[in-house]
Amino acid sequence: MKNKLIQIIISLIIFLIAFLVPFKQEIINTILFVISYLIVGFEILWKAIRNILRGKVFDENFLMAIASVGAFAIGEYSEGTAVMLFYQVGELFQDYAVDKSRKSIASLMDIRPDVAFVKRDGKIEKVSPEEVKIGETIVVKPGEKVPLDGKVIEGTSMLDTSALTGESIPRDVNVGDEVLSGCINKNGVLTVEVEKEFGESTVSKILDLVENASSRKAKTENFITKFAKYYTPIVVITALLLAVIPTIVFGFETFQEWLYRALTFLVVSCPCALVISIPLGFFGGIGGASKKGVLVKGSNYLEALSQVEIVVFDKTGTLTKGIFEVQKIETKDFKKDELLKFAAYAESYSNHPISISLKKAYGKEIDQKIISNSEEISGHGVRSVVGGKEVLVGNDKLMKQNNIDYTICNDVGTILYVAVDGKFAGYILIADEIKEDAKEIIRKLKANNIQKIVMLTGDKKEVGESIAKELGIDTVYSELLPDQKVEKVEELMKEKSKKGKLVFVGDGINDAPVLAISDIGIAMGALGSDAAIEAADIVIMTDEPSKIDNAIKISKKTMRIVKQNIVFAILIKVLVLLLTAIGLGTMWEAVFADVGVLVLAIINSLRALRVK
Repeated sequence: MKNKLIQIIISLIIFLIAFLVPFKQEIINTILFVISYLIVGFEILWKAIRNILRGKVFDENFLMAIASVGAFAIGEYSEGTAVMLFYQVGELFQDYAVDKSRKSIASLMDIRPDVAFVKRDGKIEKVSPEEVKIGETIVVKPGEKVPLDGKVIEGTSMLDTSALTGESIPRDVNVGDEVLSGCINKNGVLTVEVEKEFGESTVSKILDLVENASSRKAKTENFITKFAKYYTPIVVITALLLAVIPTIVFGFETFQEWLYRALTFLVVSCPCALVISIPLGFFGGIGGASKKGVLVKGSNYLEALSQVEIVVFDKTGTLTKGIFEVQKIETKDFKKDELLKFAAYAESYSNHPISISLKKAYGKEIDQKIISNSEEISGHGVRSVVGGKEVLVGNDKLMKQNNIDYTICNDVGTILYVAVDGKFAGYILIADEIKEDAKEIIRKLKANNIQKIVMLTGDKKEVGESIAKELGIDTVYSELLPDQKVEKVEELMKEKSKKGKLVFVGDGINDAPVLAISDIGIAMGALGSDAAIEAADIVIMTDEPSKIDNAIKISKKTMRIVKQNIVFAILIKVLVLLLTAIGLGTMWEAVFADVGVLVLAIINSLRALRVK
């Protein structure tokens, strides 16, 4: 780009000398115009010739070459040089815009680690991340990027995940926590056991996703590509007819005038503004979404988001945290912490999510010496002797089976009734917690005129309906198996209009079939999940459903920009083409119209990168 700028400056200086200084011998001005022309135009001429030899005749290089050479042929040296000079100025501006877009995305995705420090034979070796194998141990010092996905086996620290998630708040990690490649270690030294090879790591998958996003073109991009393919030869034929037919009608002495109009016509007709600005607009939109922690796999999906009519949410892990937690403790003749202790001890042998939530709520080390005779009663609960007392923890069937006089709880969630030595001690309510911004996304989607919002869940009907009511979702289908979720989405697909789109939002692990069949599959909070990155069309890199609203707004903004460029470019070109054909436009105006439209369209496209 720097070389092109130097070429343009030198050419412009020579052009101004030739244009402003009236040399006594006119041939000097002509030679200077030719030199100025060749400095900026030789590359275009060579591309045009090379493309013609390859069978690619009708492109912007051909249009510029034939228009400028034609201007020289009829003695319009200054205008022929100006055509090429200003065309190259437009190209320089285009290169700058594309480079800025690429750098913006590159800075967002500057997460590729250069080295990994691996422990081998008691020594720390500096190697390429590609050389580290699963099971090996790596050391990550403060300020370094985490090179591979793994689990912390030693040390505590804070990780900057902004390059992956778009979130500025660092995340605390301790022994046992998962860490993802691409994060930056902020303070402590971490020893990490590698769980994925570099090619399968989060950083590799994300980089591959972003790099290949441009290969999946939107319908608008495909339309413009086809449009340019047919448009250019039509323009060339029209220009030829414009030069020939009036000459036949009005006489050969008018040929130079009509040839000049035809050449001007060619300059104006160059489709650069459309061909360049529209992909640039989508590229900017994908980059803008990346800033918000939303990875879009292609401009086709970005375009489709602007046409969403139905949004279908999975419940667990999408609208809820997918983590069971103790929400309520009610006791009878016992203290709350005492009741919780009995329940946690009785369930201590199990790795069931409910047992884990009890132990987490208890928060103290469990003394296994005081536990004996633990027994699981299938479909009912557990019986265990804790500190010499018989403890029953389970559902209402367990209470009835043991003739315990208990108080019924009608709250929504998993209810654990507890009895100690044959007497009812109270109950513990365990439930999945709704995400903080789940209500916000439902409200925003309704404000954006989404026609239908649906929730699918495999959970009990009362649980599904309770959460749907709390969030403001009108339609909920409960107690669904994975194949039944697919059937429901297929039914909902029939309810949308011909151009409308259905979005399914899931956690990306057990929802892969539904993500695949929907118009747009969005994986929620599934960073590092292979199933999510591969099955979904869009990956939300955090656990926030509200990012979906950001993605839809970015999509609509991008489509507005793209449509503005199309309408603006075509209207200006048609207007100037008509003026040129009737003799009211000169080649100077044609050059300014072409380059001006290109520059304005590119500036407009760059707006897609800016996301509030």
